Amino acid sequence: MADRLTSEFPRGWRILLLALAGAATTVSVTLLYSFGTLVLPLQRAFGWNRGDLQIAIACMSGGVVVASQLAGWVNLRWGMRRMTLLSLLALPLAFLAITFMGRSILWLYLGYFLIPIAGVGVTFVTWTQLVSSWFDRKRGLALALVLCGSGISAAVLPPLLTWAMERWDWRAAFIVMGLLPLLLTLPLAWRFLVPSPASASPKAFRPAVAATHSPAVASASFRTSARSAKFWTLNLALTLVVSAVVGMVTNTVPLLRDIGLSATQASSVFSSFGVALISGRLLAGWLIDRLWAPGVAAVALFMPSIGCLLLWTATADSSTWLLTAAVALVGVGAGAEFDLSAYLISRYFGLKDYGRLFGIHLGLITAGSMLAPLMFAAMYKATGGYGPLLAWCASCCVVGPLLLLTLGRQPQLESALAQPAGQLA
Repeated sequence: MADRLTSEFPRGWRILLLALAGAATTVSVTLLYSFGTLVLPLQRAFGWNRGDLQIAIACMSGGVVVASQLAGWVNLRWGMRRMTLLSLLALPLAFLAITFMGRSILWLYLGYFLIPIAGVGVTFVTWTQLVSSWFDRKRGLALALVLCGSGISAAVLPPLLTWAMERWDWRAAFIVMGLLPLLLTLPLAWRFLVPSPASASPKAFRPAVAATHSPAVASASFRTSARSAKFWTLNLALTLVVSAVVGMVTNTVPLLRDIGLSATQASSVFSSFGVALISGRLLAGWLIDRLWAPGVAAVALFMPSIGCLLLWTATADSSTWLLTAAVALVGVGAGAEFDLSAYLISRYFGLKDYGRLFGIHLGLITAGSMLAPLMFAAMYKATGGYGPLLAWCASCCVVGPLLLLTLGRQPQLESALAQPAGQLA
């Protein structure tokens, strides 16, 4: 039994390494976690106010919605490998193009909308489907390891981009973000990207699947799954939590600056978000392979509400340790959120139509994230502070986890690991 549980990692470690790099450099991660650091430099360079700048995140979310709906289809139509490589070449060009934007903020909005579409082949739809196709018994831990890439970005990007912009200007941030997928992910994808073990070695793999899996029931059809109450409960719960996390990610650095921290201090405190994201993700991934996943999710996703309350009461006299702890609590929830959604969809609805279902889910939660910054911008303009935003985020991280507790027992579905190679090649 121990050999069965661990054999997936020796077989799929290259896929884990590739998907980790992909998750760390995917557009929705780099643009989101860099935004707080870019707010003040863009204000100084162009005179744009913070409320208007928040709309850029909404535009990015709109681009992610479009890209996530296209991802599953283009991977099936032209192949996952081909689309991934093309997208990794297109992304640096898209990031370079935004450095030539004019003084109208509409150029920023357009750039933030189009860059995710340029990366259509390297969204989380691709990376989570790739990992789920290679891992079954240890899927929760595998997804957690891979999605730690976003935590690495959250920890590394703010100080890295601050350093680059202090030596050059705001353009340096976009150039650095464009170089990351070109230099890190593209070489790994060229060398290691194989859509599934079945396409890598069909004859050797399929007998192993038969020997180690005992399917109970077949996966439901796409139409049945898409109409399921559980599917929409999951969508609503995660949309609430993700909207709260987006609000905290994009506003924490400006909030910390407002209470008196320097740019370096604020970036340092926010780096705890990335460290906590990684820790929360790994712990949640390890637990969901052993315990009832919705229960694990509810506990983890409740943590940001405590962080929001701590930041709500923060002042210039608050200790750095208290601020760091508050940001870390938000990071714990953010870390658990994404791999849990990927895991829950694969376990409750199977892998047969995973790409399309996760594309819908990702599109919906991203649409919620797109609307959230508009609401946050209106709140900030109306009140001149972050109190209402923090109250909303705390509430979302209470209601969302409670909804997850209604999902019920996890069904035992057939494995789709040995799907025909032609479906994703």
